Amino acid sequence: MTTLDSRGYKLARPSAPSAYIPSVIVPADPGYERYDAEEVSPVKLTSSDPVSTFSVDVDTGAYANSRRFLSAGQLPPKDAVRSEEFVNYFRYDYPLPGSREAPFSVTTDVAATPWNPATRLLRIGLRGYDLPRSQRPPANLVFLVDVSGSMAPADKLPLVKTALARLADELSPRDKVSIVVYAGAAGLVLPATSDKREVVNALERLSAGGSTAGGAGLQLAYQVARDNFIKGGVNRILLATDGDFNVGVSDTKALIDMVEKERDAGVTLTTLGFGQGNYNEALMERVADHGNGNYAYIDSALEAQKVLAEQMSSTLFTIAKDVKIQVEFNPAKVAQYRLLGYENRTLREEDFNNDLVDAGDIGAGHQVTAIYEIVPAGAKGWIEPRRYETPEPAAGARGSELAFVKLRYKLPDGATSRLIERAVPASLLADAAPPRGDMAFATAVAAFGQKLRGDPLLGGLGYERIAAMADGQRDFYRQEFAKLVAMAGSLDSRGREEVAAR
Repeated sequence: MTTLDSRGYKLARPSAPSAYIPSVIVPADPGYERYDAEEVSPVKLTSSDPVSTFSVDVDTGAYANSRRFLSAGQLPPKDAVRSEEFVNYFRYDYPLPGSREAPFSVTTDVAATPWNPATRLLRIGLRGYDLPRSQRPPANLVFLVDVSGSMAPADKLPLVKTALARLADELSPRDKVSIVVYAGAAGLVLPATSDKREVVNALERLSAGGSTAGGAGLQLAYQVARDNFIKGGVNRILLATDGDFNVGVSDTKALIDMVEKERDAGVTLTTLGFGQGNYNEALMERVADHGNGNYAYIDSALEAQKVLAEQMSSTLFTIAKDVKIQVEFNPAKVAQYRLLGYENRTLREEDFNNDLVDAGDIGAGHQVTAIYEIVPAGAKGWIEPRRYETPEPAAGARGSELAFVKLRYKLPDGATSRLIERAVPASLLADAAPPRGDMAFATAVAAFGQKLRGDPLLGGLGYERIAAMADGQRDFYRQEFAKLVAMAGSLDSRGREEVAAR
């Protein structure tokens, strides 16, 4: 059952995300979790709506959070799944960009769709340049830690300590860390320091207890960040919480207004989610988006190592801001299309050239992948031909193009956007083969996300076929993905059997 709370968020009981979950494997109800999801992206007719515009998304929280559900023997609530965050959790074989002045490489490829022989998949991949340790700007970080009573379980505050200690260990002598905590009240427990031992010792002394005053905690954290501001450096708050903002400045609009004001003044915000039961993912993701940071969910020490140690540069050091993608499809080559994921990242066409419209930021080494399912001109699509439909235009001078991709971004200290353009050759359609290698894995991940969301256009695609597309991987995280697909298939199958037996 899904209801709305007083702020309009969807409330989902984690212990019962689907009627197909066998009751014998569902743990005790840990409470309510809040998610905010859009409907699966609709099909667009190229003749009337040829342009698709969206903000990039480098968040990965939805994947890690869904993994937590599956590992506990439950399918995740549909509203907790965002396919683009599943796909962007993994790295792909995209070429390195040439320089910091052109900080992205752009890769496009086309493959046959495993679940629909009439369609094709267009993948657009971006890869940001890596930032060597010697070139990292100094960082002014404020760890904002929720120490309220709800943070006592092992998967909350104890894991927060482990995660932030991993990050502190990666910092240089030029960096400094402050620690602010909040519960019944907010307080500064560690003034700015470059001593890693002081940071770790202060983290170890933290304990959970009291109610939650998240708004007051944010206000103090921003004050501390401003007091230690590094011009030309990274000034960022890392908020570690279960997302339960229930005391203090809890009005969502007031929080977002504050976050946006501080963002424009140069202090960004990253949110790190922990735990279960009262987890407010809807607020965590929204606040990070408006704070020009990223959102991650930490469900294990291994995930803490991945996000805050192995990918520390991506998490902290922005190489481009307000990154937008716009794809214009050629009606002579593409009749219909749909974007897999990015439902809450869509922008109006006119927003693309408007530098006042905020969009996603990309950190050093980050990758962004978007996958479109397209219907080639003349093939049978999801939407029947209309009686008074305008005839397809002649191919003309651009008949060799399938689509035209535009990427707009600003450098970290810039106010005016720059443009990268790339034509996608129509010859890729004729040469499209079943996805292989890297493309096959990306397709499997996108399909898994769409399957969990209940996408009705996947046809009869089952978990076994998704697992087959992801087979033969050597990377640990990719092997783990294959295991999660098998878990989901087993849960779905056992649940259907139980429902049929009732």
